[in-house]
Amino acid sequence: MEEAFDKITRPGIKDKKRIVVKVGSSSIVHSETGGADYTKLEVLVRELCNISNQGKDVILVSSGAIAVGKRVIGQTAVNSQKGNMGFKQACAAIGQARLMMTYQKLFSEYNHIAAQILMTKNTVTDDVNRANAYNTFSELLNMGIVPIVNENDTVSTYEIVVGDDDVLIGDNDTLSAIVASLVNADLLILLSDIDGLYTDDPHKDPNAKFISQVDDLNDEMLSMAKSSTGSSVGTGGMNTKMNAARIATSSGADMIIANGADMRILHRIMDGRDIGTLFTANKDESFDMIDFINNINS
Repeated sequence: MEEAFDKITRPGIKDKKRIVVKVGSSSIVHSETGGADYTKLEVLVRELCNISNQGKDVILVSSGAIAVGKRVIGQTAVNSQKGNMGFKQACAAIGQARLMMTYQKLFSEYNHIAAQILMTKNTVTDDVNRANAYNTFSELLNMGIVPIVNENDTVSTYEIVVGDDDVLIGDNDTLSAIVASLVNADLLILLSDIDGLYTDDPHKDPNAKFISQVDDLNDEMLSMAKSSTGSSVGTGGMNTKMNAARIATSSGADMIIANGADMRILHRIMDGRDIGTLFTANKDESFDMIDFINNINS
């Protein structure tokens, strides 16, 4: 039996052909230990393969490398290396390999192939690099392969953010929107530890109201962005999601923020059910993604 909110009210979502899905660290690791949540990962991969089997292009932007790497190294070593950027980059190298190995195995179970793409700011801001990245994405998608994207934290600390508890994760909300813009996607889905956009932080304000759809990303909407979430694992808060919405919608893609606690939410979203907050596309030919990225990170 479907939940009351889980009704079909977005029929146009079914027609989307190129979908970028972003999962945050809090959605794929156990918050208590930082270890990978294999149950969620298996369901996530199954959902993505099912979307691909419908003839759609699918790209996954996945956080989690540093969290997984820290789990491998051990808490004692992590505690002794707090504040050491090189150590965190080493954890990213270890964790990214572990994460991709897991994804490769899971995708192969459903007869799909996954490929890794690691990006930095220079991938987007340099014209030649950007063209090369687009060509790589295009060829992979033409072959029916699922690209898995992450920030290249081993060589770039540009997107790395240190939280209050010294947990360090890149801002993949913005990265996923950049990917959506780069490949001309028509839908970006951000799966995180929140249900969508509220008028205020629902963790602090019990009277905060949920917003189901945003057609005009104006200053009032942007002011609702908060810099924190309820998770101590991921550091991409509502502010980064609103930046992602600006990039995605201005580039011509719809964007949905939804809760990744149950990865089966993906097929419900793709069915057009009223889940999460939908930001409708509003393509702006004058929008300069590179300038926008430079401004939000200056």
